[in-house]
Amino acid sequence: MSQELLYLSRTDVEKVALPMAEMIVAMEAVFREKGEGRTEMPPKFGIHPAPGAYLNAMPARVASAGAVGIKWVSIFAENLGRGLPAISGLVILNDPENGLPLAAMDCIWLTAERTAAASAVAAKYLARKDAESLAIIGCGAQGRSHLAAMLVQFPGLRRVLAYDRVSATLARYAAEMHAAFGVEVVAAPDTESAVREADIIVTAVGTLKKPTPVIQAEWIKPSAFCMPVDYDCLFTSEAIQAMDLFYTDDVAQMEYYRTIGYFRTTPAVHGDLGQVVTGKKPGRTRPDQRTMAMHLGIAIEDVVTAQRIYRKAVAEGIGTRLPL
Repeated sequence: MSQELLYLSRTDVEKVALPMAEMIVAMEAVFREKGEGRTEMPPKFGIHPAPGAYLNAMPARVASAGAVGIKWVSIFAENLGRGLPAISGLVILNDPENGLPLAAMDCIWLTAERTAAASAVAAKYLARKDAESLAIIGCGAQGRSHLAAMLVQFPGLRRVLAYDRVSATLARYAAEMHAAFGVEVVAAPDTESAVREADIIVTAVGTLKKPTPVIQAEWIKPSAFCMPVDYDCLFTSEAIQAMDLFYTDDVAQMEYYRTIGYFRTTPAVHGDLGQVVTGKKPGRTRPDQRTMAMHLGIAIEDVVTAQRIYRKAVAEGIGTRLPL
């Protein structure tokens, strides 16, 4: 009997195009599974072939979704100057019944979209439901996917304050996002100007072991929700300490990363999003709380998203069958 896997290129994955609303529902469900102890996922681990460059292996199993697999993802910041993507990699899905590979797919679209969907879940529990203003610091792929996700979760958002250190990137983002979503997008002159006005703050500028954070506690509204997807690269330790609630997506992963040099001045978290979704830890309880969820990016999100992409691709005849 011949055995084969389905290969999905970046174009194929984008053609499948899982709707953001569906992905948010899937991410909330997988965090509930995590909170109930029904997932298997070691902290991601990696190798570092060059300064500032690394490749991570991210295996996970979510039994309820029939999702078993691994993401092998590389982050090479210098690729941007080479005309290459800074993030690249593959997700490999396996059959949970026999272990055989089912699919291999490009991870660029998947990574940006699942991250934003998970952030929207965190915002559901930690942001004010009447949030009207959103700050986006870093106008790359994550800045784009997070705007889409937050608009799904908070249809009352009226104003986006965006900042990127590359002025051309910022101008393009403001124009394209206004055209795509019809929301007011203001190009802020600096990080402080964007953050001070925002009910929700998303930062996505890249991760460093030795960051030079700039966001001060006094810049942040008493009622704001903060969603760093770049670890502690922009929020100062004092700003994080000023949070009434401080969560992450996986405590074990954060503690592992501390052992290899990250989060040197970041205070301990109060828990993880799985505990919040299951009600084991509190979400927002008062309008005036400052809250934060520091998104590290975890493999259960990848394999569940990849499983949905795979099933839809099979149903729609997308992708290339390759022999094993």
